Amino acid sequence: MTPDDTGTAAPSKTRIEYLEELGGELVRRGLRVRLTLPRGQSPSLHVLNPDAAALTENIMAEQSADGWWYWWSWSERIAAADDVATAADRVAAVLAAH
Repeated sequence: MTPDDTGTAAPSKTRIEYLEELGGELVRRGLRVRLTLPRGQSPSLHVLNPDAAALTENIMAEQSADGWWYWWSWSERIAAADDVATAADRVAAVLAAH
């Protein structure tokens, strides 16, 4: 919970909400997405290039001391979670069939 403008506690976005937001942006860019919720593990967003099925990636959303971030499966930051457009651009570029 985080304080809002009124000084009362307001819920912050959840990991799943961040992933869903990125997923919507990636679908608009022509990619396919599936939110995965494995038991006992963090949820992730499975992203697939429908024109090149070998081009896939699992994206995570994690909170750190400096806020929420989208992460590649190889533990590298993609972009801040509040910058969905930049994150989607970077994911789409990596999964583009060249």
